[in-house]
Amino acid sequence: MTMTDAGGRPGAASGRSGPSTVGRSGVISAGSWLVDHNLAIDYWPEEETLAEVRDHRPEGGGPGFNMSVDLARLGLPAPIYAMGVVGDDADGRFLARTVEAEGIDTRRLIFRQGAETSSTYAMSSIATGRRTFFHSQAVHALMTPDDFVFDDLPARFFHVGLPGLHRTLDAPWHGEPSGWVAVLKAAGRAGLKRNLELAAVEETRLKAIVGPCLAHLDFLVVNDREIGALAGIRTVVEGNTDVAACWRALDAVLTLGSLELAVAHFPKGALVVTRDGRRAAKGSVAIPPQAIVGTNGAGDAFAAGILYSLHLGHDLDHALALAHASAAASVRSITTVGSVEPAAVCLALADSWGWRENP
Repeated sequence: MTMTDAGGRPGAASGRSGPSTVGRSGVISAGSWLVDHNLAIDYWPEEETLAEVRDHRPEGGGPGFNMSVDLARLGLPAPIYAMGVVGDDADGRFLARTVEAEGIDTRRLIFRQGAETSSTYAMSSIATGRRTFFHSQAVHALMTPDDFVFDDLPARFFHVGLPGLHRTLDAPWHGEPSGWVAVLKAAGRAGLKRNLELAAVEETRLKAIVGPCLAHLDFLVVNDREIGALAGIRTVVEGNTDVAACWRALDAVLTLGSLELAVAHFPKGALVVTRDGRRAAKGSVAIPPQAIVGTNGAGDAFAAGILYSLHLGHDLDHALALAHASAAASVRSITTVGSVEPAAVCLALADSWGWRENP
């Protein structure tokens, strides 16, 4: 099946139009909207020592921002809607202007007076390519399920995150285990297919918050550690992915909820299983080390490739290929979305670099 790219992009007031599938089209990209302070440092220092900052770029971040812009730049031929809460401040207005320039509908992006926009300092070590985050919840601590309103949005998919980093949503809400469950239930009642992005929080806490959400999700795209935490299976041993354990964890997670599809990705590849018994694996892109500027946002770009492909009805092999290609394209920039390009361009780049063997 051939991947296609969108044409022109209309303004933010109406989003982008595209072909409707079963009366619905488009993606709501929701939850965390924050400003990332992306810093490239020469190496990660010990306490009370010094490392040099080689580059510093503020950019939008969080799953709401990242998914919306990644889908726009991949060329999704369907509307993209922003949903979430930012502060009524310069950072919040910066986020809105940035996504509006991509043709993204911002009518459901709330500006909360008297609150600051959430922010993260993302430190990328040039020596290792690894990232470390320092996060301020700010306005995200105040978000509630009442901030998610789906009326009159004829979207098909709902993407949201990050559980564990939103104080009110992480807590019980009006008889529900958490605000996240309340939000996902509301999205389901609105007829949306739901995907949840996870945060790099402690594994026991991750399982406690996300476990009750699994019954109210349609898709789950996570990394090897996260799928292991949800399943209670050790999937990473001494820094190396145990592929057989990842398969077991994916199968186990499917039994815990109502998921149609679950994906686990890791540095050398990705695996996908579906409720109807389909399975696929794909090796990752063999990215030249000199091409890697920063890996912050690579997971979001991978998930964007999956949702793009699901929205357009591509098969699992194509979905994994585009997900890997989008993630590979993204590492050429220190920012989360700065080097994501149209789907065909990402795939051509991946082909030029080559592919690892399937796991």
